[in-house]
Amino acid sequence: MNTIDKHNAQIEKMTFASVYPYYLAKVEKKGRTKEELHQVIAWLTGYDEKKLQELIETKVSFETFFQHADLNPNALLIAGLICGYRVEEIENPLTQKVRYLVKLVDELAKGRKMEKILRLA
Repeated sequence: MNTIDKHNAQIEKMTFASVYPYYLAKVEKKGRTKEELHQVIAWLTGYDEKKLQELIETKVSFETFFQHADLNPNALLIAGLICGYRVEEIENPLTQKVRYLVKLVDELAKGRKMEKILRLA
């Protein structure tokens, strides 16, 4: 099994609940809010506040998290480097979706305007 396959397998098993606190801490440290983080997650996945909380509490894997998500069609507009990889070039669909989320969290933490993060402008 090569490095990329190992990485993809790790992401598959990782729970959303295990990384959510890091996402929240990252954005709050930079002056953004939990509500803004949830808005970004909702834009990408279609999950409302209630469903997001349920997914956190039940500790679903990223695989399950994205399996049931209604991915925003504009997610394809998310591009750039994350963890040394071009998001738009990642071949594994689950890994790409997780990296989309990481990229959006990074943009939020960096102070990017919400309209730009949500690919509205």
